[in-house]
Amino acid sequence: MTLFRSAGRTETGHVRRHNEDAILDAPELGLWAVADGLGGHAAGDVASRLVVERLRALPVVDDVADRIDAIEDELLRVNHALRRMAAERHVDAIASTVVILVHTRDAMLCGWVGDSRAYCFENDRLRLLTRDHVHGDRGDETRFGAHPAHAAAGVLTRAVGAEDRLYVDWKIVPRRRGMSFVLCSDGINKELGDADIEACCRRHATPDAVVGELMDGALARAGRDNVSAVVVRLDDFEETR
Repeated sequence: MTLFRSAGRTETGHVRRHNEDAILDAPELGLWAVADGLGGHAAGDVASRLVVERLRALPVVDDVADRIDAIEDELLRVNHALRRMAAERHVDAIASTVVILVHTRDAMLCGWVGDSRAYCFENDRLRLLTRDHVHGDRGDETRFGAHPAHAAAGVLTRAVGAEDRLYVDWKIVPRRRGMSFVLCSDGINKELGDADIEACCRRHATPDAVVGELMDGALARAGRDNVSAVVVRLDDFEETR
């Protein structure tokens, strides 16, 4: 039996009026996520909440390929629902980024759309698992542009609900005792560098403590965006035979 410890927290921050982030902390499902509704677009909070709610409702399956297929199919359904919603409201997009961590019998799966990030901390070193779907350098505000070839720097190139087609990137990570994973919205990365996140993981052994320092650290600075983090630690498990 796999044993996890995990914790999550989301805050509005100092500048935004509404929290358009949503988090999923469901160790009983072996599933965690951070979703970030697009700032400046209508109903970003609706988009991120829908992503998280639909992920939570998915049945648990052990097979890696089946789990990936189920998640991608559900995100595609959410994508279509958000596209319909945007059309009905006569707005360009109602959309959300998402980063997902999934436990299966053989490995940890990390999937993402957009610029919410996932890190793995092991042997006192932090490793970025995701690659931002952003054209050029990310700025203070994440926006969605028409085509990367014509987009200004900092424009998001992929999000759930942004376009009719949806592509999810995946990384498979062999699971080992003592590994920790950090999922976060870009509100964390706007205030804290990777070195700050690594130092925080070194200082604390529990997910609660890591989440607390990450959130408090980001809010102690400018807090320009909504701020969200989920931390997962693999404490122990039976080896696969």
